[in-house]
Amino acid sequence: MTRLAMRLLRHRPGTATATLIALAVGVMILMAMGSLVESGLRYQPEPKKYATADIVVARTEMTVVGKDIGGETTRTTVRLPEPGPLPADLAGQIRNLPGVTKADSQPGAIVITGHPDRKQLDRLAEAAGAKAYAGPDRGQAEFTDGSAAKSLLVTVGASFGGYVVLLVIFVVAGTIGLSVRHRRRDLALLRAVAATPGQVRRMLVAEALLISAGAAVVGLPAGVAATFWTHDQMVSRGFLPAELPVSPGPLAALATIVLTTAVAALAAVLAARRATAIRPTEALGEAAAEPGRNGKVRLVSGLVMLAGGAGASVFAAGAGGQAALGGAIGMLYLFVAAVALLAPWINRGAARTLAPVLRAVWGPGGYLAAANLRANASGTATVLTALVLSVGFGGSVWFLQDNLQRQTATQTRDGLTAQWSLVGPKTTAAEIRKVPGVSAVTGIRETSVLVRMFDSVEPTPAKAIEPAQAESTLDLGVTQGRITDVGPGSMAVSELAASTNGWKLGETASLWLADGTPAKLRVAAIYRRGLGFGDVILDSRTAPGPFDQMLIRTEDGADLSGLPGQLLSTRELTGHIAADLATSAWLNKLLIGVMVGYAALAAANTMVMAALARGRELAVLRLAGATRRQVARMVNAEQAGLLGVAVVLGGAIAALTLTAVVHALTGDLVPYVPPRGGLVVLGGTALLALTTTVLPVRRLLRASAMAHLGPKE
Repeated sequence: MTRLAMRLLRHRPGTATATLIALAVGVMILMAMGSLVESGLRYQPEPKKYATADIVVARTEMTVVGKDIGGETTRTTVRLPEPGPLPADLAGQIRNLPGVTKADSQPGAIVITGHPDRKQLDRLAEAAGAKAYAGPDRGQAEFTDGSAAKSLLVTVGASFGGYVVLLVIFVVAGTIGLSVRHRRRDLALLRAVAATPGQVRRMLVAEALLISAGAAVVGLPAGVAATFWTHDQMVSRGFLPAELPVSPGPLAALATIVLTTAVAALAAVLAARRATAIRPTEALGEAAAEPGRNGKVRLVSGLVMLAGGAGASVFAAGAGGQAALGGAIGMLYLFVAAVALLAPWINRGAARTLAPVLRAVWGPGGYLAAANLRANASGTATVLTALVLSVGFGGSVWFLQDNLQRQTATQTRDGLTAQWSLVGPKTTAAEIRKVPGVSAVTGIRETSVLVRMFDSVEPTPAKAIEPAQAESTLDLGVTQGRITDVGPGSMAVSELAASTNGWKLGETASLWLADGTPAKLRVAAIYRRGLGFGDVILDSRTAPGPFDQMLIRTEDGADLSGLPGQLLSTRELTGHIAADLATSAWLNKLLIGVMVGYAALAAANTMVMAALARGRELAVLRLAGATRRQVARMVNAEQAGLLGVAVVLGGAIAALTLTAVVHALTGDLVPYVPPRGGLVVLGGTALLALTTTVLPVRRLLRASAMAHLGPKE
C-alpha cells in the first residue's frame, strides 16, 4: 500500500501540498519551542563570583512534599528567587573535613578551597538543605541573569509549546480529514475493486507518514532558523544574556518528529473510519453525493464539549485567580472543539436562517448558496472550524496581552501618590525625612514569595516596604484592612492572590520567602492593584535587604537635588515602567502572534483546499445552465454566510474567554479591545475568507466546464 500511496500523492498534488504546509509549519514552530527548552536545560552559567573557588555550597533550591489528586506523595523542587540562608556552624563543619584548606562564609554561600571527600561534603550540605557545586556547575550557585534566563527558556518553550501542540492537533486533523473527504471517489473505487478496509487505512496512514517525512525535511531546518532568530531578538531586548547560546539538538527534533507523525497518522485513521466502514457495493454511491447524515457519536461528543465549555465559563466567572485563568483557557479550546464537532448541524441551521438574506442580496446566486450550504453542510464543516479558530484565537489571546499591559500601567500610575522616586538610593529613609519639605518616605524592595499551588510551589511577585508612611505615598486600592497594619508577622495581599489561595482578612497563611525561609503571616489587608504592585506586600523587616527605590512625598519648595541616587518624578517613573512593560510584552506577543498566525494559515489552507475541490460541482452547475457570473455570486454568497456565522461564533467565544480572564485578573467585566485591533481581526478574517475562496474559484471558472468533470483536485 505504500507504493500505491506514493502514486496517489503524485496524482493529488493539491491536497498533498496543503497537508504538507500544515505539518511543516507545525514542525517549524514545535522545533523552535523544543529548541528553547533543550537550550535552557543544557545551559550551564559560567561561574563569575565564584570563579576561583574549587567548590561552592549554596542553597539554591527548595523541595516541597505534597500529594496529588490521587493521594500519591509528590516531591517538587523549585529554584529559589534569592539565595537561601545557611546554618551558622556549617562553615566550621566543612573546615574540619579532610582535604579542605579553606572555607569562607559569604552572603548566601560557603566558598571552599581544597579537595574534600565529596560524600562527606554532600552529606553536610544536604542536611543543611543546600548543595555542593564543583567544576562547571559552580555557575548554578550564582543568582545571575544567566540562571534566570535558563529558567525563562524552559518556561516559555514548555508553556507555549503545549498550546501549539493543541493547535497542531486541530489543524492537522482538520486538514487531513478534509483531504480524505475530498477523495471519497478514489476510496470508493478501491473498495469496489475488493480493497479491504485495513488496506485502505494502511494506505492513508502511509500517505500521512510520507507527508510527515517531507514536513520534517522542510520544517526542521526552518525551526532551527526560527530558533536562532528568536534568540537574537531576545538578546537584543534584554531577555537573555549574550553569552547564553541556543543549541537546537536531537531531543527537540526527535520529539517534534514523533509528535507530528503520531498526530498525522491518528488523523488519517480517524478520517478513514467512515470510508472503510461501508460495504464495497455501497462505496460508489457514498462517493457520488454528500452523505445525508452525520454520526450520533459526533453529535453526542459535540454536545459534551459544548456542555464542558459552558461549565468552564461558569467556573471561570465564579472563580478567581489562576483557577479562573485555567478555566478560561479550557473554555476556549472546548468551545472550538464543540464547533468543530457540531459544524454540520450549525451549517444547516445557519443556511435555513440566512436563506432569505442571501436570496435578497444575491438573487438566484443566493438561492443556490443557501441550498448548497444545506446540502454540503458536512463538507464545509472544516472551513467553518478554521474560521472560528482564527477569530476565537485572534480575538481573545491577542487582546489579553493588551489588557494586561494597559491595566498594569494604569494601576501603577493611579497607585503612586508620591511625587518623586529615588532609584538606587544610597541613603536611608530617616535621612531623607530630614530634608526640609519632605512629608513622607517609603522604601521599596522588589522580591517574591513562594506559595503552594496544588501539589507544587509557584513564585509570586511581592514588594517589601516600610509601611509606616505608605498610605501617604501609595494608593493600592485597599478594600479590607489597612497597609499600615502590615508588620513583621503580617502581610497585605491582592484580591487575585487572596481568591487564588483562599486567603481571608485576619487569617494566617503559610508560605516561603524568596530565600526559602518558611513564614506564617497574617493577612492584614487586601487590595485591588495587584498587577501594578505585585500580589504580596511584606514588611521590610520580614524580608530585609537594600531598597530598590524610595517613594518621596514633598510639600512645595522641597529641594531633593542633593540626594544620592537617580531622582525621577513619578510621572517619569510610570513612563519608564510603561516602556519596560512594552518590552516585556514583546515576547508574549511574538509567541501569541505565532499561534494566531498558524491558526490563520490553517484557515487559508483549508479554504483553498475546499475551493479547489469544487471543480466538478461548479462544472455541473454550468452545464445545467448557470452562467459564470451566477456561479461566482453563489460562491460569494456562500462565503459571506460562512463568514458571518464564523464571526458570530468566534466573536462570542473570544468575548467569553477574554471577559473571564480580564475579570479574574482585574475585576473588570468589560475587557479593553483596541478599535484598530478589532478591525484588524474582523477585517483580516474577512479578507482571508474571501481571497482564499474567490480567487481559487475564479481560476476554476476560467477553464471550460468539461475540464473539471474528472476526479476532484
